[in-house]
Amino acid sequence: MWKNDVAEYCKICDRCQKANKSTGKRLGNMIKIQEPSRPWEIVHMDWITGLPPGGDRSYNACLVIVDRFSKNPIFLPCHKDDTAMDTALLI
Repeated sequence: MWKNDVAEYCKICDRCQKANKSTGKRLGNMIKIQEPSRPWEIVHMDWITGLPPGGDRSYNACLVIVDRFSKNPIFLPCHKDDTAMDTALLI
């Protein structure tokens, strides 16, 4: 076998191409995320859903807000079917 035979074979092998093909969306260029200069300048938010109902209003989800500067989290109980307006009023 020649030095490049395996690489050349893999380039034309249908099975190799299907196994190595990227199926996801191509990612863009990485950019540096701005660092905050003070607390609560930049926040990250996400929901935790699928929780068992609890509390006086049978909350079944939680809105998590994290301050990027201090990494301090806030957990706000909510409902999975809350609307955007409900979330805005919660914040």
